[in-house]
Amino acid sequence: MNDLSPPSLSRGCRDEPILKQRGQHEVFCGLTGIIWLHRKMQDAFFLVIGSRTCAHLLQSAAGVMIFAEPRFGTAILEETDLAGLADAQTELDRVATELLARRPDIKQLFLVGSCPSEVIKLDLARAAERLTEKHAPSVRVLNFSGSGIETTFTQGEDACLASMVPVLAKTDARQLMLVGALPDVVEEQAVSLLNQMGIDGVKVLPAPRADEDLGVGSGTVFALTQPFLGDTHAALERRGARHLSAPFPFGEEGTTAWLRAIADEFGIDAETFDRVTAAPRARARKAIAQASEALRDKSVFFFPDSQLEIPLARFLTRECGMNAIEVAAPFIHKGIVGPDLDMLAQGPTLAEGQDVDLQLERCRDARPDLTVCGLGLANPLEAEGLATKWAIELVFTPVHFYEQAGDLAGLFSRPMRRAEMLKLDPASSREINLGGAGAGPRGLPA
Repeated sequence: MNDLSPPSLSRGCRDEPILKQRGQHEVFCGLTGIIWLHRKMQDAFFLVIGSRTCAHLLQSAAGVMIFAEPRFGTAILEETDLAGLADAQTELDRVATELLARRPDIKQLFLVGSCPSEVIKLDLARAAERLTEKHAPSVRVLNFSGSGIETTFTQGEDACLASMVPVLAKTDARQLMLVGALPDVVEEQAVSLLNQMGIDGVKVLPAPRADEDLGVGSGTVFALTQPFLGDTHAALERRGARHLSAPFPFGEEGTTAWLRAIADEFGIDAETFDRVTAAPRARARKAIAQASEALRDKSVFFFPDSQLEIPLARFLTRECGMNAIEVAAPFIHKGIVGPDLDMLAQGPTLAEGQDVDLQLERCRDARPDLTVCGLGLANPLEAEGLATKWAIELVFTPVHFYEQAGDLAGLFSRPMRRAEMLKLDPASSREINLGGAGAGPRGLPA
């Protein structure tokens, strides 16, 4: 195999000091994860126990037509619930029973906590146990928190998957499990590459249906596809599974290193590995080179938002030629992102958590060529002349593995090119913004 060994720790960032930020932070609500999870689990329903604001957020973010029947909804907490004048548990039982009677296709029902339900200390774990006893075995009821009080938006997926692990069947069979929700086409590409190497029977969490033959035990090794799955990682290890630590599959280099970790675990020889990966690796390198021309020698600054920041910084600096000024993430779990830190050259400030005012000062002082941040900060920074990329778009868009590597680089290069066009022709900024931004594959601006 070609040498993909990371740089020595003396040149990597794993042991670099981390700036701990514990001030005011800007985060998107964890309920947002439902928007992609409800598409992955075809027999599941996500019932948010929240306010009308929660319902409006989900409806707006998902863009669901008024006559559609999506696999999520909101049980509205009324004033009587919030004031303790009504028995919220009884009302929840009634709503869930009516829902299951109307939708017999539901086999997994997730009760999703929100800020309002957590403020009034509504015990959704007890409700899930009670409803499971009532509706088993046809329906499995689980609960997790999607509250945005102290979490970032990708933790909704982490909490959901972590809630599923304890109820998985026990098996000691030797197996590989890919963990993390991916667009179907991307997941199929990953499984196909592994199958071509001779690794069959690959399991995926979350599975599309509750009746999938999905178990976990001492023979299970798992590879994370998303870096924000800390709770799921811990839950799987408690069940006896073993984590395959590797850089995340962003770009040609990260994807190859991720696949190599799995291939080495299953004894795949170098010749087979190279035969399977050579063509897609070449396509990925070519696509990245074309898409990243506008990124060479440019600087990038990451605000903490999605927890993808460290793997993406590794991709942008090593494969796209950018210079990272600051790489901030909501949480830094070295057991998960350690391999990416090993490959990220020293230089950028590493920050965990957020003190938004102080970080904005550092960003304004640095004047980066590109700032990756949340929606709430992007427009003000754009008004100050800084090119930005919405962090949430990197979660909603297919960006993993070889065939999407060029698209990933393009997500960062488009705002750079747009900024250059605006400098050349500021009089036509309105036309350039509308034409240059475009729309991503799920309707988000590019």
